[in-house]
Amino acid sequence: MNTKRKIELFSAGCAVCDEALELVRRHACSSCDITVQDMHDPAVAARAKSLGIRSVPAVVVDGALADCCTGRGVDEASLRAGIGAALP
Repeated sequence: MNTKRKIELFSAGCAVCDEALELVRRHACSSCDITVQDMHDPAVAARAKSLGIRSVPAVVVDGALADCCTGRGVDEASLRAGIGAALP
């Protein structure tokens, strides 16, 4: 039986990611093992993509993207609506 919860923070090393790490640390319990995954590493970025991570910071708990981090990232349809047409 696993006695530790594996918490991974996928980070680009920015101030927002640092704030997220502090938030995770504040709320983690004694059963949590926290690691930071550097998105500058191509292997980490590939794993992030396979987990459905579309923006950082993102939190993964025991191999699954946390609910707080789902559905984010750039939406192509919204982007096209904002930049896809020339100004009059």
